[in-house]
Amino acid sequence: MSEPRLITYDQAIGRVAWPGAVEALRAGHRLPKAEVADAFLGPPEATLLSRAACIEGLGYGVKAVTVVDANAARGLPTVQGAMLVFEPRHGALEAIVESRLVTELKTAADSVLGALCLARPESAHLLVVGAGTVARSLVAAYGALFPRLERVSIWARRREQAEAVAAALSGGPVPVAAAADLAAAAAEADIVTSATMARAPILEGRSIRPGTHVDLIGAYKADMREADDALIAGSALFVDSRETTIGHIGELAIPIAAGVITPEAVRGDLYDLVAGRAGRRSAEEVTVFKNGGGAHLDLMIARYIAAAMR
Repeated sequence: MSEPRLITYDQAIGRVAWPGAVEALRAGHRLPKAEVADAFLGPPEATLLSRAACIEGLGYGVKAVTVVDANAARGLPTVQGAMLVFEPRHGALEAIVESRLVTELKTAADSVLGALCLARPESAHLLVVGAGTVARSLVAAYGALFPRLERVSIWARRREQAEAVAAALSGGPVPVAAAADLAAAAAEADIVTSATMARAPILEGRSIRPGTHVDLIGAYKADMREADDALIAGSALFVDSRETTIGHIGELAIPIAAGVITPEAVRGDLYDLVAGRAGRRSAEEVTVFKNGGGAHLDLMIARYIAAAMR
């Protein structure tokens, strides 16, 4: 067997593309359902997150990263780590992939696949909530897969951050501008995608107009939320994976514990959406997709990266 390859972000970023990443997730959800397991260690503001997955026919993967909130102020990456990719037949270590690369592709591709299944095809206005690294990926990924987009708005708590991201992304095929007011921007958007570190809701159901698709990314732990009870309870609710969201992530666990919704409120996950077993029922329906980002998605993307680097 050959030696495992070390694949860094800089080596691979020019050889992968958003349509390929989205298709890798779509194809992965046509395979037998993944086995997944997560482990969180450390305090809320400095967590070691390890996620493992096994998919029949695709192999095994383990991604281990640290998430240190204070690193941003120190000029250091908030998330650091690597992913081990094992081939399916013999369990041999095939590649070690820089986690930044896997996470960047996985996170945005996960959301875009959900939006392709749920958002109205004529969606023309994308609102990105948050102005971190993920925001830039979301603009690029949605732009690549939603050719009818006419404009992108970016909102952040600090207006200067939104303006900086909008300026950095100007000159592309779709105009990008900073939004001054979140509620007003959300009321005009066809798709709202939120990637923040919020621990209390910032998106209100009363601000979302009928037919909007809402994509929730940021809340990844039990004490984090981006959407309020009105939005969660008043929408058609979907997740990327029932196993890694329901009971684990505050976006769902908190309203379930409070009796606002039940677990059965989740109509489907990506396995259901890709198979056509679930989806939007009307043009007026508000759809919400919770991107929980399980290890099975990391494995699908890591295998795509490994194949692209051959």
